[in-house]
Amino acid sequence: KAESAGSRPASRNIRGGCARLPPLTPTRSPQGSVDCPNLEFEYGDADGHGTELAELYSYTEEPELSTNRRCFEEDFHAQVQGRRWLELDGAQQKAYIMRLLDGLEVVNRDKRLRVARAILYLAQGVFGDCDNEGDVLHWSRHNSFLLYQLGTFTAFLELLNMEIDNSQACSSALRKPAISLADSTELRVLLSVMYLMVENIRVEQEADPPEWKTCRETFKMELSFPVHTEEPFALLLFTMVTKFCSGHAPHFPMKKVLLLLWKVLLFTLGGFEALQAMKVRKREELGLPPLPEDSIQVMRSMRAASPPTYSIELMEHQQQQQQKRGHRSRRPLVKQDSLDIYNERDPFKNDEAGVDEEENDDVDSGIEGELDLMERDAIIPAMPAQRPPIERVSFPKGLPWAPKVRQKDIEHFLEASRNKFIGFTLGQDTETLIGLPRPIHESVKTLKQHKYVSISDVQIKNEEELEKCPMSLGEEEVQETPCEILYRAMLYNLPQYMIALLKILLAAAPTSKAKTDSINILADVLPEEMPITVLQSMKLGIDVNRHKEIIVKSISALLLLLLKHFKLNHIYQFEYVSQHLVFANCIPLILKFFNQNIMSYITAKNSISVLDYPHCTVYDLPELTAESLEAGDNNQFCWRNLFSCINLLRILNKLTKWKHSRTMMLVVFKSAPILKRALKVKQAMMQLYVLKLLKIQTKYLGRQWRKSNMKTMSAIYQKVRHRMNDDWAYGNDIDARPWDFQAEECTLRANIEAFNSRRYDKPQDSEFAPVDNCLQSVLGQRLELPEDFHYSYELWLEREVFSQPIRWEELLHYQ
Repeated sequence: KAESAGSRPASRNIRGGCARLPPLTPTRSPQGSVDCPNLEFEYGDADGHGTELAELYSYTEEPELSTNRRCFEEDFHAQVQGRRWLELDGAQQKAYIMRLLDGLEVVNRDKRLRVARAILYLAQGVFGDCDNEGDVLHWSRHNSFLLYQLGTFTAFLELLNMEIDNSQACSSALRKPAISLADSTELRVLLSVMYLMVENIRVEQEADPPEWKTCRETFKMELSFPVHTEEPFALLLFTMVTKFCSGHAPHFPMKKVLLLLWKVLLFTLGGFEALQAMKVRKREELGLPPLPEDSIQVMRSMRAASPPTYSIELMEHQQQQQQKRGHRSRRPLVKQDSLDIYNERDPFKNDEAGVDEEENDDVDSGIEGELDLMERDAIIPAMPAQRPPIERVSFPKGLPWAPKVRQKDIEHFLEASRNKFIGFTLGQDTETLIGLPRPIHESVKTLKQHKYVSISDVQIKNEEELEKCPMSLGEEEVQETPCEILYRAMLYNLPQYMIALLKILLAAAPTSKAKTDSINILADVLPEEMPITVLQSMKLGIDVNRHKEIIVKSISALLLLLLKHFKLNHIYQFEYVSQHLVFANCIPLILKFFNQNIMSYITAKNSISVLDYPHCTVYDLPELTAESLEAGDNNQFCWRNLFSCINLLRILNKLTKWKHSRTMMLVVFKSAPILKRALKVKQAMMQLYVLKLLKIQTKYLGRQWRKSNMKTMSAIYQKVRHRMNDDWAYGNDIDARPWDFQAEECTLRANIEAFNSRRYDKPQDSEFAPVDNCLQSVLGQRLELPEDFHYSYELWLEREVFSQPIRWEELLHYQ
């Protein structure tokens, strides 16, 4: 019932289908202990360079590495006798690569593939001549720059376009009952070379020579500003995604496409630190005051807090204490406010008694600051010896974020104050304080001190003025940034792109059940011959799970990048993408993703380190056993899974911030217990985004929820930015606010459509386009008439002119 009620407003507005979701039912999974260790995780644009290259390959692709080497060596030794690649000088290496590129021009498909494999071996770092992993990575970068300088990327782009349009490969894949690695061989080779070039050139290192830096800038410009084609390279990859999801090309290797798309966006648009610098620069251009703090640095300095204890653990703890001390257990809190319609019934209570409630006075658990712990020490002088030691969390003095106030908040505060003390209002006037008592003056002064005007506020105001006075203000000057070019290219098919990405995300989510109608994202991981032994099955199982995790990582990262860049470029570009994500059920999809044992997902060991590139290329592989497969790495968490979780939480925050209709979707889909379980992960950044999502819906969850979750409330106070007069913790005036949620989305959509039509529609469609009123010039224009016009011209004259009576008296009606 909850899902059907929540998805109704979204589904009404959907055009062109949506990512259909299975019911959002709670999963039965044993939760991890409260004593989760602090995770030493540093959030960034991407993982380490070697790891990012390793994730390009599936373990089932491992035999192809030696195939690539063989293709290269057969050709190389025929051309260069008794020498190794590493021994050639720059001119000789360039000459050999140019000869290889000539080989790509042949008609024979198999010969072309062998040459492409030889080039791929170069991009992979000529590992046959290397002694360790560092050498492989070094030569991979060196060869990638060399390949780019000689025009390899452009040559492979042409081959990629040919493969995408290859109807024979598509039809043969559609006829097959099961698609495997063999169906996407050519595409995987081409995409691998392009990915290695993009990733190697994108990553900067201090020791890079000056010509490499020039190469990087040129490559970035080439990908951002298309010269030969009319669309940026990223759009071709988006088209591949939609073609795959529509079922017309099930053999496309989706993991490689998504990884390449993410890295191209990261390279051309810029990462998180570049975004912050662009934001600072844009605020200066608009004459806005500087940012109060650097959000990346603030989050890096934050410490994780102990998660709130769940009562099933508290009951066990109390029983132990009872046996030792003979104390009788406290009565649980009883729900008092039964009239509160928003007070949720926790769906998990059917499985675990009272999972979502906390004991308010248990010192061992909860997110408590140092001040609170010190107060408790004063009240309880002697702690029982049986209790485990308290983990003291030392917070920096003061709160981590500077408080912010919006212009609207000051206006609402003054409106309420004037109504109360004077009896009338002055609209949007925030300067006149006559007749208001002194404390109100002080309050307004404090509010104005912390007033924050965002770039979005300025953009919305400018857009309103352009809509109001299109003639006098003239045409807007739009800066041709990579982001602007990408949005213009994506605009008309953007809903399809978002739906396709969410469909793949749904298929890759660990909580999704395998269905016959869902898309097959495993085409580029399943071998031609399915495993026979148990060991092979285990290896394939790990490979499939790893494959899905990498897909989730790439989609979550590229969606977040798009949202952040579009928001900085223009708020209505961001709102357009956001609205189509919401219409395609992105909010319940992300909640469904988190409706699992999140600690198990973050600590998953779906990797076999001995099979990872470049390790597997320079060391002899030991005989794989069940123990070595299960061992995995020794890290306390999986970097990509924690990265994906934070990205998805950030996307959810972006979609719901300041949107009451979407916040209510969080409430209707029972997100509070799902999100609260994510607090078990002791990583400050992830906890912050979970707490932000809990904060915006706290006022709708009812008094009883707030009473039984005081430690979560305390954590929100300590970690989330404060809005001066935000009534998040009380919500006393909820019943008095009748919001029309559908009207809110419709108004937003109208504003977005007005923006898109004003800026991107063709000028001749505009009602403000110049009109020629001169009779002579209009009649003197030469019109292109159809070829058969002169045959029927006399007939047309007879029917339309001569046979029509002229009613002169009708002219009198127009006087």
